[in-house]
Amino acid sequence: MTDKIFRQHLQGDSALLQQVLHAGQMVAGTDVTVLITGESGTGKERLAQAIHQASKRTHKPFIALNCAAIPENLVEAELFGYRKGAFTGALRDHPGYIERAHEGVLFLDEVGELPLATQAKLLRFLEMRTVTRLSDVQQRPVDVRIIAATNQNLSARMQQGHFRQDLFYRLHVVPLELPPLRERHGDVQVLLTHFRQFFAKHYDLPPPRYSKSCQQQLESWEWPGNVRELRNFCERMQILFSNREVQPQDLPDTMQSKISASPADFILPASGINFQALEASLLEQALANAAGNRSQAARLLGLSRDTFLYRLQKYFKA
Repeated sequence: MTDKIFRQHLQGDSALLQQVLHAGQMVAGTDVTVLITGESGTGKERLAQAIHQASKRTHKPFIALNCAAIPENLVEAELFGYRKGAFTGALRDHPGYIERAHEGVLFLDEVGELPLATQAKLLRFLEMRTVTRLSDVQQRPVDVRIIAATNQNLSARMQQGHFRQDLFYRLHVVPLELPPLRERHGDVQVLLTHFRQFFAKHYDLPPPRYSKSCQQQLESWEWPGNVRELRNFCERMQILFSNREVQPQDLPDTMQSKISASPADFILPASGINFQALEASLLEQALANAAGNRSQAARLLGLSRDTFLYRLQKYFKA
């Protein structure tokens, strides 16, 4: 049952994703504080929702707060609440996000964007589990599980003085890192199938079909926006190419620019070439272009990661 919940929220069969989902299932049965990291669009809130739905708090509130979306002068009031008259416009007592999540889960998205003063008060809440509203003296006990998320490097922000070290360690009890889509081997195809079916049902239209060459191009795309970008792409294709076959030339210009030259464009010199030297050079160039990321380098050469590693070891034995 737990496995089904996680698969409903995050689709994919890659080993990297499955490791994260397995860890998520393990922490779901506890109240431990979780810090989810990963690039924008990887599904951090969906993972938090899966943890909540698989937990004993499933029938209690799941309250999400995007810390980056609230003006700095309002963050504290929104998070901890306020009394009537606390400031101009405070016409009534107002419980904050923490109180509204009582007995449930508070998801703090982009927690790295919290102002330092608010970080100090959040740390105090995590230690005392009581909330004091602005302009109030009453301490209110609150039972809430905290799941935080960020696409930033909090260690770097600590060194820069933008994030409290003590708060980091209070949040970093169980870290879960969602991998970017470009590193999830085989999951692009899984997600294409999922979103193709989802949007066909949602719009009640026949789904588009992707030619083999188009699928290969989509597999090689880096997907800088991760799963969110792929989802938006599939929705666009559902509207524009319903019941039609999508060809590489139908893809957005940014994706078409990544299409590699055809092997037929290479002309073998009459004098021949040193194939092994050429292959070794291509491996080196791919690694350099991918900044050392072997999965990405393999995609640049149209190879599986295992094949790339085999060829790499062939020429550059450790």
